[in-house]
Amino acid sequence: MTIQVGDTIPSMKLMAATANGPKEVSTDDLFKGKKVVMFATPGAFTPTCSAKHLPGFVEHVDAIRGKGVDTIICMAVNDPFVMGAWAKDQGVGDKIVMLADGSGTFTRALGLELDLGPRGLGTRSQRFALIAEDGKVTHLAIEQPGGFDVSRAEAVLAAL
Repeated sequence: MTIQVGDTIPSMKLMAATANGPKEVSTDDLFKGKKVVMFATPGAFTPTCSAKHLPGFVEHVDAIRGKGVDTIICMAVNDPFVMGAWAKDQGVGDKIVMLADGSGTFTRALGLELDLGPRGLGTRSQRFALIAEDGKVTHLAIEQPGGFDVSRAEAVLAAL
C-alpha cells in the first residue's frame, strides 16, 4: 500500500553518502521534529534525474530552506558509493542528504517501488517528492511513469 498524506514515515536504518564515506542513518533521526523535503529518483546518473531532478533541488536549495525546511533528502535505490559519486558529480556538497536505499527496503515500505526489470534496471523507486513534518507526510506528489512535473523542485516550492 502506498504511503499517504497523514501517514508516518517508516522507521528504519539506511545509508547516507557523506564526504567521509557511507554513514548509517535512521529515518527517525532524519524526520522526527523536523520539516523535511524528500524526493526520489529511479536512479543516480539516469538522464532526467541527472539533467533536471537533482540539479533543480541544488539550484533551489536556499529557497526551499527559506520556507522553513530543515533537511532536503534525495533518495534512490542505489548503493551509497554510487550516491556519493553522483553527489560529487552534481556539486551537491552538504546541501542535500544523499540517501541510499540499496536494497529498496525503504522504497517498498513506502509502497513506491517501480519494476524496471524489463529495461535492465531492476526494482527502483518511482519518481516522487514528499514533504513531512515531524515524521508525518503533509504532501505527496508521485509522477506518472516517464513524467517529470509534480516532483520537481519548483512544484515542491509551490507546495511549501
